[in-house]
Amino acid sequence: MTKEFAIGSKVRLVALPPYVKTAEPMPMLRPPDVIQIGEEGIVLDRRPGGYWGIRFTKGAFLLDSQYIESIETASDS
Repeated sequence: MTKEFAIGSKVRLVALPPYVKTAEPMPMLRPPDVIQIGEEGIVLDRRPGGYWGIRFTKGAFLLDSQYIESIETASDS
């Protein structure tokens, strides 16, 4: 079962995959230590195969939904 995320919503990395793939026209495999568990990103788009394009501080990567979770937005007063 794949989780669904809205485009533009914030997500958090909850586990590291064995490698990460960049979300570029010519994707490259990168070591998983490019991003850290707990790092937050923004959903850019949905890709075939259950992958999500997510923008983190160090770039955009393709991640399966099992590695990310939605961040509940609480209104700050």
